[in-house]
Amino acid sequence: MQAPLPVAPLPVHVIGASGRSGQALVRALLARSVPVVPVVRDPGRWTATGLDLPPRLAPTLAPRLADLADPDALSRALGDAARIVCTAHARHAGAVLAAAPPDARFVFLGSTRKFTRWPDAHGNGVLAGERALMESGRQGVMLHPTMIYGAEGEDNVRRLAALLRRLPLAPLPGGGRALVQPIHQSDLGRAIIAALDRDWDGPHAMVVAGPEPMPYRRFVDAVARAAGLSPRRVLPVPAWALRACALPARLLPRLPRIGGDEIRRLMEDKAFDIAPMRTLLGIEPIRLEEGLALTFPPKAEPRPRNGQETMS
Repeated sequence: MQAPLPVAPLPVHVIGASGRSGQALVRALLARSVPVVPVVRDPGRWTATGLDLPPRLAPTLAPRLADLADPDALSRALGDAARIVCTAHARHAGAVLAAAPPDARFVFLGSTRKFTRWPDAHGNGVLAGERALMESGRQGVMLHPTMIYGAEGEDNVRRLAALLRRLPLAPLPGGGRALVQPIHQSDLGRAIIAALDRDWDGPHAMVVAGPEPMPYRRFVDAVARAAGLSPRRVLPVPAWALRACALPARLLPRLPRIGGDEIRRLMEDKAFDIAPMRTLLGIEPIRLEEGLALTFPPKAEPRPRNGQETMS
């Protein structure tokens, strides 16, 4: 008696496939031989990712064009979807739910910004999207990542490293005592794929974060070391003073921009229990130092010219 043939995985419709998290997810899915249907708004931006592979390599990778504000186009793009990941802003969750087939399963990307003490449009949009999922009763989960680092083109730790290169000290509100718990892009990708493979009983929400919270000053020190810089002495500065300097600092050439709201959020703890991530998704996130080593790989030493080889 012949063994049954393996069942091919269902395609995953990735909304926002040309964005940073979307690109990283598409690559991770393709590495696992999971077919992907990218749903994008701008075909040129999708082509620029280099992921528009020939049909023989990725037969389902032809992009479907849809604006999330266009219900008809979104319905056409998702008409045959069984598994949907939305890497666009969570405020679009309601539109995606309305356009998708009734038996589709979902993974949405939210944000721990929803917990901030200083609500803004971003955080309020996440709350609205989560509410739409919960009220829908549909099967799926909204993952709320903390600060994401390590993705191609992300500007969290790279922007911080660029700032540290230009400053002899690290001016931090409150001396950098507030807690952070950043997550590496690879762990976020693994969490999304694990969430896709799980049979959810109705709608859920879950925080995904790094293995442990740490003071922001320790995070800054780790980024400096990974970027090949000497640790910077922390200069405690009142948040109001840094916010006052944020606008004029934008006028200085080659200095990374930091908004006043970002400075204010550096004063609040971002520490989370990731037991559900570990138990329900089976994800053990990598340590910050390991993730930063992937973000700032060591530079290859220049090869000696002919006739200049040295003996050791």
